[in-house]
Amino acid sequence: MNRVTCINKDDRNNPYERITHLGGTNSRGGRWKRTQKEVISMIDAGTHSFYVSVDGDRVNLVTAVSPHGNKYVKTEADGDKPNNLLSLPECK
Repeated sequence: MNRVTCINKDDRNNPYERITHLGGTNSRGGRWKRTQKEVISMIDAGTHSFYVSVDGDRVNLVTAVSPHGNKYVKTEADGDKPNNLLSLPECK
């Protein structure tokens, strides 16, 4: 599993702008950074899984489609914050 610890967005201060990249660590501790499109492809193909850690709990990432037909990643409903991904810090 790949833990997501940071994101990049088109406009960091706008909560509605699109995530462009996700980054984090893999199960061996290695660092990674991928485009959102790459992450979507990996999740949809079933080759990789991704998660965020929220208050010590693991929350999986899933793909979704916007009302305009654009694919994006989001966290599964976890009963906590609705913006688990958007609250992550900027990837360097």
